[in-house]
Amino acid sequence: MSLTTYWLEHAWLDTNVEPGVALEVSDGRITAVRTGIDTPPPGAVVLRGLTIPGLSNAHSHAFHRALRGTVQVGSGTFWTWREVMYAVAQRLTPDSYFALARAVYAEMALAGITSVGEFHYLHHAPGGSPYADPNAMGEALIAAAAEAGIRITLLDTAYLSSGFGAAPERHQLRFTDGTAEQWAERVSALKERDGVRIGAAIHSVRAVPADQLATVARWAQDREAPLHVHLSEQTAENDACLAAHGLTPTQLLAEHGVLGPRTTGVHNTHLTDGDITLLGTSTTGTCMCPTTERDLADGIGPAVALQRAGSPLSLGSDSHAVIDLLEEARAMELNERLRTRTRGHWTAAALLRAATADGHAALGWADAGTLAAGALADFTTIALDTVRTAGPVPRLAAETAVFAASAADVRHTVVAGRHVVRDGVHHSVPDVAAALADSIAALRG
Repeated sequence: MSLTTYWLEHAWLDTNVEPGVALEVSDGRITAVRTGIDTPPPGAVVLRGLTIPGLSNAHSHAFHRALRGTVQVGSGTFWTWREVMYAVAQRLTPDSYFALARAVYAEMALAGITSVGEFHYLHHAPGGSPYADPNAMGEALIAAAAEAGIRITLLDTAYLSSGFGAAPERHQLRFTDGTAEQWAERVSALKERDGVRIGAAIHSVRAVPADQLATVARWAQDREAPLHVHLSEQTAENDACLAAHGLTPTQLLAEHGVLGPRTTGVHNTHLTDGDITLLGTSTTGTCMCPTTERDLADGIGPAVALQRAGSPLSLGSDSHAVIDLLEEARAMELNERLRTRTRGHWTAAALLRAATADGHAALGWADAGTLAAGALADFTTIALDTVRTAGPVPRLAAETAVFAASAADVRHTVVAGRHVVRDGVHHSVPDVAAALADSIAALRG
C-alpha cells in the first residue's frame, strides 16, 4: 500500500479556506487531513494555489463540443440549433466518437473536472441498425473517459419518440431502441468498473411515451442507479405535454414514479409553483446548465426556489459552449442577480458545493466532492497568481475562484490520488487543443 502526501498551500475545507494543509492519500482515497502545516513535509507533492475537491460536470453531451463556434453564426432558437446538432450526430462512429470524447474529457480534466455525467443517446448506427456490440457507442465513451483520466457516469438514455408517441424522425433513428423494454435489455449489458458508473436517463417526456416512463424508472430503482431527465427546458414542450396529458412534465413524471432522491431534472427552467413543490418534496435534484441555457436562449430557471423547496443543485456544461464549471457556478448566481436585481443568493461556498459534492452525488459518487478522510482522492488546484486571481487575500480564495477565476486558471487535477493534469498539462493527452481540432475536423461534411 503506497502512501502519497500532498501539501496544499491553501485548501477549501467545505466552509473555509485553510492555509497549509497536508493530505495523505493511499489506494485512491484520502486517509488523513492535517491542517496548520506551514511548510511542505519531506517528499510531499506541493500544490500551490487553492485546492478544492474535484469539480463534477453533471450533464454532458460530448459530441455537442463539435458544434462550438458553428452554431454561433446567425440567429434562431433551440429548435433550429437542434437541426445542426442532428447533422453532427449522423457522422459519428464508435471510433470517431472515442477520439472526440477523449479530447472533450481531457478538456474537462484541464478545467478541474474529475467526474462527468454523460447523457448518452447516440446508441446505434445511422438508420438505427445496432452495431455488432449494441453498446459500442457507450463503450467508446467509457474508454474515452478512462484515457482522459476522469470518472464517468454513463447515463444511458431512453429516446423512443419524436414527440408524445410519434415515431422517431429519420435523424433520430439511431437514438431509439424501439421500446423501453428493449432499451432496458441493451443497457443491462453495460457493466460498472473502476471509475465507471452506469445510470439511466429519460431524454424528455416528449421522447419517452408516458406508459413507458415507469420501465426506465424501475430499471434505475432496482439498481439504485442515478436517473436523469431533461425537464421543462422549453415552453413548447410544456404546452405539448399539457395538450397530450393535461399535466405538466413534472406532474407526468411524478404520476409515473420517476421523481425521487436519485433522480435529477436537467434545466428545470419553466416550472409552475406546483412543479417546484413536487420536485422539492421528493428531493429530486436539479442540474442547472447556465452557459447552455443562455446560449440557446432557454431562459433562467428558478434555482433559488428549487433549492429552498428541497431540490439539491448541481451544475453541467451540457452543450459545451464552454467547458468551465467555475463559470457555471458564477453564472447561476449572476443570472439570478439579473432576474431579481438583488445580489448574494448563494455564498461562494454554496456554489462550490453545487459544483463539487452535490454534483458527484447526483452521478452516484457520494464519496467524492470533499477533502476529508475516507473520500475519493479527487481534487483540483486553482492558481491564485494569474491576472484574474492575483490581489485578493488568501482567506477570500473561494470567492476569488468562483467570481473571478476560469478554467484557464486550473493548474493541477488529481483523480484517485494520481495526477491527471500537472502544471496545466494533461498527462496522457499532452496537446488537447490538437486532439480537439483533429477529431472535430474529421466530422465535417
